[in-house]
Amino acid sequence: MDTKSRWPHEAPEIQIPRLSQLPRKTIVGVVFVLALILVASLSFYQVGPDEEAVVLRLGKYRGFTMEPGLRVAIPFIDQVYKVPTRRQLKQEFGFRTLQAGRVTRYSGKDYPEESLMLTGDLNVADVEWIVQYRIGDPYRFLFRVRSVEETFRDLSEAVMREVIGDHSVDEVLTIGRAQIADDAKARLQELCDKFDTGIQVEQLVLQDVNPPEKVKDSFNEVNQAEQEREKLINLAEAARNKAVPRAKGEAAEKISRAEGYAIERVNNAKGESARFLALYEEYRKAPRVTRRRIYLETIAAVLPSMGDKIVVDEKLKNVLPLLDLSGTGSALPVAAKPKGGER
Repeated sequence: MDTKSRWPHEAPEIQIPRLSQLPRKTIVGVVFVLALILVASLSFYQVGPDEEAVVLRLGKYRGFTMEPGLRVAIPFIDQVYKVPTRRQLKQEFGFRTLQAGRVTRYSGKDYPEESLMLTGDLNVADVEWIVQYRIGDPYRFLFRVRSVEETFRDLSEAVMREVIGDHSVDEVLTIGRAQIADDAKARLQELCDKFDTGIQVEQLVLQDVNPPEKVKDSFNEVNQAEQEREKLINLAEAARNKAVPRAKGEAAEKISRAEGYAIERVNNAKGESARFLALYEEYRKAPRVTRRRIYLETIAAVLPSMGDKIVVDEKLKNVLPLLDLSGTGSALPVAAKPKGGER
């Protein structure tokens, strides 16, 4: 029909040119290349330096893990689970870290459902702690316990409440923190092994341990008093440790001096006794000579200590002045020997 005789509202037919069909071999080749790329991407996987890979073949564990490096898996048959076994993981309780760095930022939100605990003496303490752990057995971590990380948090909280309940509030706040952390770590590891979680607890550290806000001021005053008491006790112990050895040294010195003096007196007495016995033996042999010798020795020992001597005799008639050679600077008169014998 002629186009001029068409109605005005009828649009003319649009002729679409037919595209040339691709060769069948080309299509098959493209599909083969795409399939090969897909299979290659599913056959190779990378295990990081801090990871181990658990491979399930047809849903069954192969009995070993894959070490870091480039590994091969069977597509659509093997399932690969990567586990960070060489990385230290951390769980926080009672607080949350928003950003770690030179200036660490913490969350301003409180977590009283985790941190408020009842102590053994029926007081309440606000306990914050950190558990650092690593995955020791990746297979157990993946397949032995459902929601293993949530279970681990529940175990840690239960253990901490148990250990805190066995100690008084003073031990929790002051002197028992290290012992509490050690006991909680050992108990938590025991439960992790019992539940077959595959987790190895590396460290459990108590952070801030405070009384509740309503009684914090009173507890701080008690802590200050306890610290002051410990300070005074330490000062007293230091003074005692300084005074006791000094007193013991002085006592030992006096005892040694007394013993030396006693030995000296005994030896002197023995010497005097021996000298007297020897003199007595000589006296028995020659009494007159011995008596004369004793007299002369006594005079020789006594006269030098008497100094200048003046002899006065009413019968003295002639006085002979002699030159003083003793160094006193004066001449002394010496009495002449009276007639009639020796006085």
